[in-house]
Amino acid sequence: MEKWLMLAVSLTLVLDQVNCRRVTKAQILGFDWKNCGKPDAPAVLSALTLSPDPITIPGDLTASASGATTVELATPLSVTLTMEKEVAGFWVKIPCVEEIGSCHYPDICDILSQLIPPGQDCPFKAGSYSLPKSDFSLPDVDLPYWLTNGSYRVQGVLGSGGEELGCLKLALSLHST
Repeated sequence: MEKWLMLAVSLTLVLDQVNCRRVTKAQILGFDWKNCGKPDAPAVLSALTLSPDPITIPGDLTASASGATTVELATPLSVTLTMEKEVAGFWVKIPCVEEIGSCHYPDICDILSQLIPPGQDCPFKAGSYSLPKSDFSLPDVDLPYWLTNGSYRVQGVLGSGGEELGCLKLALSLHST
C-alpha cells in the first residue's frame, strides 16, 4: 500500500511539473542549514545568517557567512543537489527539470563566473572566508509553479576528482503570494 501511495505522490509531482504557469512573488520561511559532510571534510560552512524571516522575493535580504577550506577549490568543482518536497507527509525527490531540482552540475565554476566580476578566477585557496553582514536586493524571479507552496529539503555535495569536499543541508518552506 505504501509503495502505491509513493507512486501516486511521485506521479502528482511529475504532472505538476508539466504545468508551465510561473509565479514571481514568494516568501521563504523557516530557513535552516547544517553541514552534512564527514567531520574532517575539507570544505565547511561554519556560520550562515539570513534575515528577515520570512524572506520576500522580490525584496531585501541581509546575509552573513563564514567558512573554511583546507584544500584549494579549483575547477572543475562538481555540485550534486538532491531536492525533496514534502507531499502528504512523505519526502519526494524532485527530478532535475530545466536545471532546477535534483541536478548534477559538473563544474560550478561555470555558474560562479556569471555571478562574480568578469576576469575573476574560480579557485579558492585553502583558508578561511567570510562575508560580513551585507545587504542584497532580491529581484523578481520566475519560479516554476510546481516549485512553490511547500516544505523543502536540499542537500548539496561539493566534489572534485571523485572526492567529496563538503556537504550542506538546507530546509525551508516556500510560499507564493
